[in-house]
Parts: sequence; C-alpha cells; structure tokens
Amino acid sequence: MSADVPQVLRAATGLLAEAGVASPDTDAAALLAHAWDIDSGALNRRRLFADAVPAAVLTEFADLIGRRASRVPLQHLTGRAAFRHLELLIGPGVFVPRPETELLVTEVLQDLARHAEKRGDENEGSADVHVPFVVDLCSGSGAITLSLACEHPRLRALGVEREPAALEWSFTNLELAEVGDSVVDFVAGDATTFADDHPELCGSADAVVTNPPYVPDDARPRDPEVADHDPAPALYGGASGLEIPALIIAQAEKLLHPDGLFVMEHGEDQGAGVRDLIAATASLSGARTLPDYTGRDRFTVARRAVID
Repeated sequence: MSADVPQVLRAATGLLAEAGVASPDTDAAALLAHAWDIDSGALNRRRLFADAVPAAVLTEFADLIGRRASRVPLQHLTGRAAFRHLELLIGPGVFVPRPETELLVTEVLQDLARHAEKRGDENEGSADVHVPFVVDLCSGSGAITLSLACEHPRLRALGVEREPAALEWSFTNLELAEVGDSVVDFVAGDATTFADDHPELCGSADAVVTNPPYVPDDARPRDPEVADHDPAPALYGGASGLEIPALIIAQAEKLLHPDGLFVMEHGEDQGAGVRDLIAATASLSGARTLPDYTGRDRFTVARRAVID
C-alpha cells in the first residue's frame, strides 16, 4: 500500500519524538529529502500536493529513521552539516559543528573589520593592504577556518588539528569551499603545544580562535548523539574540563601579536573559570564572556596587550 508525503512524515515524526530526538519534524523532513535525493523546496511541494512516496525511497527512509531513532546524528546520516554559509561534509571521526559556534566567526570577522577601518584599508586588492592572519586551534571539520576564509575579502587562515580523521574531513571540505582571495592551510598539530612547536609563528596572528574540548572527564554529555558519536578527543578537556583549554590559552598568547584577538568557546558554566585563566596570563587582558543564541554563556574574548 502506497503512502503519501504527509502520512510518511507524520509517522516518522512520531517515532523520532518517542525516541527523544530534539527536532523530530525537522529531522524527518531532512531524512526524507535525503532518501529521495531532493532539496527541501522540492519536498515541501510534494508534501503540499500529497505526492506518493516511491517504494524504494520509503525503504531507504525507514532505515534512516530507524538509525536516527537510535540517536545516530542526523549529520552522519545525511553526510552534511550546515554552518553559516557553508554545507560541510561530516561523518564519523569528526566533531559535528554546532550553531552556537557560528558566533565565534562573527566575533573574529567584526574585529578584523574594525581594525581594517582603523588602518584605512579601502582598496582590499592592493598590495600594501594588510592581510590578516588567523589561527584556528582544534579546527576539526574546518568549519571556523573555512567560514572565516569564505566570508572575509582576503585573509590567511591556518587550521590546526591533532586527530587524523578530523584533519581528513577538513581537507575534503577545503576542496569544496570557495575561499576567493583567502589562503587556507590545515596542518596536523597539537593545539596545546603549537606555538612552542612553531616559534616562527609567534607574535604573528591577528586572531586566534578555538573551540577546544571542554567537557569534564567524568561528565557524560546529555545527548547520545554527542556522547556516543562525537570523538572523545574533541569533547573531554581534563578533570575540570579546563585543563586543555588552559594549555591552549598559553599557546594563543604566544601566537598573537600585540592587540590581537583571542576567542574561545566553552561550557555555559565555565565563563568565570576561563576569565580566571586569561587573567593569570602575562599579556592577555580585557576578558569578556558572551552569550550564545539561547542567552547562555558560550565564549570568552580577550586581547593581547599592546606594549608601548
């Protein structure tokens, strides 16, 4: 017996809701579009006209819904994750980028724009215009690095990632990204020692941005999609969750030039701890913790002091 699009989506949404999926209707629609190899606009039209779902599509869709109900991440099933203006390729072995991390990109872009305005960089294509250099520590899929490169007129972006599987995903996404006049490199490296390992880069970065592992080692993330599928090295930051971020702060301080910007994501209850770590450095100052889209503390910014 055939079933139409509204019937199929209602049934699938109910199954996902029973499984505790946070956005069952959205995920059901995304998976049906994926199984049918159509975009969301085409699916909406077929839903409006109550089109019948072909048997082969229905079979694949049922399998996808079953896996999603077992809390396999939606992005692992579709192979894609939206991040700002990008559609990234995503799969096992790499952290799935979150919407709140998009705000780190905004912060860096706004700061670079303010500095360009101060310098009077009006002709961005001229040879004497400063080309900003940004380092993304723990770059994962390349979401932050590539967003900066795609959205800024011209910069140099360096993504640093220790885990080989994640690094491979970043290379794949770089091949697909349209970075314009920007230059992007991804390198294998340990974010907790990167400046020490590359002294030639010390004092050269206009901005250092990082979404480090910050979950306490003995804490289990609430969502099975995170706990069971995001790679552990991208999640756990030490006993308190801030041991690895503390090491990264020390490296960022060395990479930044005077007046350079530091941006770090962290847990909603870690803002004070991150500000304390920044206050304990020799040259980072002015730490401010800012909220995510839901109003929860999500990232902290600071600046390397200008020495007269």
